[in-house]
Parts: sequence; C-alpha cells; structure tokens
Amino acid sequence: MWGGRFSARPAEIMQAINVSIGVDRRLWAQDLAGSRAHCRMLAAKGIVSQADAEAILGGLDAIEAEMRDGSFPFRDRFEDIHMNVEARLAELIGEPSGRLHTARSRNDQVATDFRLWVRDACDAAVEQLQGLQRALLARAEPHAGDLMPGFTHLQPAQPVTFGHHLMAYVEMFGRDAGRFSDARTRMNESPLGAAALAGSPFPIDRQMTAAELGFDRPMGNSLDAVSDRDFALESLAAATICAGHLSRLAEEIVVWMTPQFGFVTLPDDLTTGSSIMPQKRNPDAAELVRAKTGRIMGSLVALSTVMKGLPLAYSKDMQEDKPPVFEAFDALTLALGAMTAMVSALKPDTGRMRAAAGSGFSTATDLADWLVRELDLPFRKAHHVTGAAVKRAEALGVDLAQLPLAELQSLEAGVTEAVYKVLTPEASCASRQSFGGTAPEQVRARIAEWKTRLA
Repeated sequence: MWGGRFSARPAEIMQAINVSIGVDRRLWAQDLAGSRAHCRMLAAKGIVSQADAEAILGGLDAIEAEMRDGSFPFRDRFEDIHMNVEARLAELIGEPSGRLHTARSRNDQVATDFRLWVRDACDAAVEQLQGLQRALLARAEPHAGDLMPGFTHLQPAQPVTFGHHLMAYVEMFGRDAGRFSDARTRMNESPLGAAALAGSPFPIDRQMTAAELGFDRPMGNSLDAVSDRDFALESLAAATICAGHLSRLAEEIVVWMTPQFGFVTLPDDLTTGSSIMPQKRNPDAAELVRAKTGRIMGSLVALSTVMKGLPLAYSKDMQEDKPPVFEAFDALTLALGAMTAMVSALKPDTGRMRAAAGSGFSTATDLADWLVRELDLPFRKAHHVTGAAVKRAEALGVDLAQLPLAELQSLEAGVTEAVYKVLTPEASCASRQSFGGTAPEQVRARIAEWKTRLA
C-alpha cells in the first residue's frame, strides 16, 4: 500500500500490533456501500470513466457475493477491511481497481463505515427496545389491578400493582429508545469526501454520496469528519444507561424468584440447575443480563480514554475505537433478547404478592393523609400521630387495619370508624388517582397510551 515510500515490509511485531482485520472485518457491508457511493459519484463527476466505474461496481458485487457465501479471502497482511477489499478488487478486475481510492483516504473511509455501522446498531437497539416494551405491556395489562408491595430501600413502602411496577420499565425503556434515536439524528452526517483531513482537490460531490448512503448532509469540517468519534461515545452512553435499566429489572427478577419473596417464576428453559444441588432453579439469564452491564459501561470508559487526549486529526489510537463499540452492542443485543424472553415467560404469584402488599404497615401514609383530609391536621403532626400508631400496632402484633379504634383515638381524639376504609391495600392503591399513579384506572390508561405509541 505504501511500497513507494518504504523499502522493507513491517516487522513481525509491527504487523501484530497494526493489523485490525480480525475486528473490523464485520464492517464489510458498510465498506462496500461506501465504495459504491464513492464510485458512482466519481463517474458522475467525470473523475473516473464510466467503463472503469462499471468494472469497479461489478467487482464490488463479486466481493459481496464472496462475503455472503464465506469464500472471501481475509488476509492479515492487508491490515484492515478496507485494504482487504481493495486488494481483492485488484485481483478480480485489475487496473481499474486502483482508481476507486481517488479523492478519498482510509481516514474518511473508516469514519464513514463506522458511522454507518453504529447508525445501524442504534436502529436495531430501538427495535429491540420496542419489542421489550411490548412484552412488558402484554404482561402488565392483565395485572393492572393485582396488588404487590412497592418498596423504598427494599423495605415495604406503599401498595402498588404489578402492572404499575412493570409499566415503570416501559417508561424507562422508552427513554432509552429516545436516546438511541437522538444519537442517530446527530450522527447522520457523512464524513466521506473529507479525505485524509483537508478535503479533496477533485471536483467531488459530497452531497451526492451523503444522500446515497442515507445521511442528511455531509459533515461541515473535514478535520472534524475524520477525527471525532463522539457519535460512538454518545451511542455507548445510551447503551450504558439502557444496560443500567436492564440490570435493575434483572435484579428484581432475581430477588422476586427467591423463596423468601416467591413473587414470580420462570420456566425451565429460561433457568438453570446445579451440578450438586438437585433442587435448584437459578435465574442465570437475569444474572447474566445484570453482569453484561459492566462490560457495556467498561466500553464507554475504554473509548472515552482512547479519545480524551488526541490532537486533530486522525491518530492510529482510533483503530481501538471499534472493539469496545462492537463488544458493547453485542452484549446489549444479547441482554435485550434475554430480557424480552424472560418478561414474556414471567409468571407472577398474585396471591403471594397480595399478601405481601399489606405487610410492613404499608398503608401508614394513607392514615396520615386521612388525618390531614378529614381532621385538618398539619401533615407533620399527622405524620407523628401515624408513627405512634405504627409503633402501637407493632407492639400489639397487628396491622394498622386491625388496630382498635380506641387505640387510634388515644393518639388523636377525632379519629372515627371511617378511617378503616383507607387502611386496606386495595383502598390505598385505588386512591392514587393522580396522573401516573398506581390506581388501576391510571395504569390501564398508561398501558393504552403506550400500545398506541408502539402500534
């Protein structure tokens, strides 16, 4: 490739550290797409002849066929996907192949290929997230009114419904999809034509190549076009946040499946056993989703570290941009698929959830709210009275709903029998009618809205 300047081949260690075909070979489809767009533009502008362009395009078609049937000869001595394709094109069509690289560099070529790949990965992530949202909706809808405890600090807080709990993740994953979509919008500019770093003296048409590749426009600065990877970093940031949400749901599945909770079960084909303990059913898929988050977060840190000190424009450090991105999106794709399968197969024990919903004095806030509404107590005083009622109920070994009226009246004289209407988990849930609350009507309204949005 640079034989005119160099008289010796790379040393063995230089070849080992410099070669990237083992990683970037997965960019072959994007590389061929970029080369086709560039070739057609060169022909349209009269920079190469129509005959040479047809030969090049025919050779690229032949290479695509070899890629698809697995016969393409990937070779380390050609370093990367770009030079492997160029070398194979020369073998197939001869001299016209050398004209394809007119008015471009590997710098804008790899920036274009990588941007196309990340754009596709963001699109795929959005599609998977929407599939997961649909699975959550399908599981939430029949359980919009089924009680379970809501937690803070993993302690019983207030009753909610299982459908409401699942819908929280529908909202989270909706924002995740939005982040990928936002990142895609910002990255949808074409680096092609920026060449090595300064643009090209040839009369190229960057608008033409940008349009053919589905970009909104060419990038406006040639230095920026070849040297920044913020599109990859932003996508990794979106992947990291998404993985965090997946990990939280995975953790809840792990906890819910313990005998101590017993809220849900998963079928045999989504769990594993033990090599020594025959009774075990382990939520390994959920645990591995939880673990994948570390790999995805690590990828963001890795690429951020690569990019943080690089001067403009291109540096070979940037060859290390692709491994963390590929690894992160591979992990995310697997985690989203596994979580969708688990949610679809999740079987809740609604009786167990309902029994737990009333534990831990979960309707204490309802008592405080009743004291404010009915007796016009300041909330802080109502909070104090309710705390004393909880302490008394705890001493007597009963729930608030079983605490005798006389005990409540000893703490606040104005309390009446009517208070017991708000002290059941069902009444507590039904009262939360504010927008986004856990009242079943509100839960069903959000389910209907999301089904429309995802239709």
